[in-house]
Amino acid sequence: MIAATADVPAAAPSGPVLRDIHLPLAPSWWPPAPGWWVLAALLLIALVAWGLWYRGRRRRQHQLARVLAELDGLLLHYRQHGDAPRLAAGLHQLLRRAARRLDPAAAQQQGAAWQATLARVALPAPMQAQLLALEQQMYRNDQSIDATASALAVRRWIERSWRQAPTSDSLHTRRSARHG
Repeated sequence: MIAATADVPAAAPSGPVLRDIHLPLAPSWWPPAPGWWVLAALLLIALVAWGLWYRGRRRRQHQLARVLAELDGLLLHYRQHGDAPRLAAGLHQLLRRAARRLDPAAAQQQGAAWQATLARVALPAPMQAQLLALEQQMYRNDQSIDATASALAVRRWIERSWRQAPTSDSLHTRRSARHG
């Protein structure tokens, strides 16, 4: 048997001395990557656009509710007092004011121009005829008005016209009237 000798050196390492592997620290959540900044900006723009759209929609709904409440008030006054010419005049005036959203000159239109403005909103022919008859009925002293049909025709015309976008001329006219 061979005996171990003390003069044999231990095995030398064949490379550099290695230490344990240390992982880097976890990345910080702030500041976010550029993609997150773009996403946040797009989200902010979308939120502002939605807010402006919603505010305009609520304002239009509030205006429509006020106009329809005025229409209901006219009909209630007619049912209590039976004043047909006043009802016809009130409905006609309300219709003209509502028509100004579509055409700023609607308040002064007569004849074919007024018929064309009313025709911009699609209604059945009997309702269109009822709207056109209001102009003559407000000058009669008789009780020949069909209050329910006239009020319904005006209501339908106003509701449908409110869904249409106002003309740029009418927007400009309203803005200049408010500021000047």
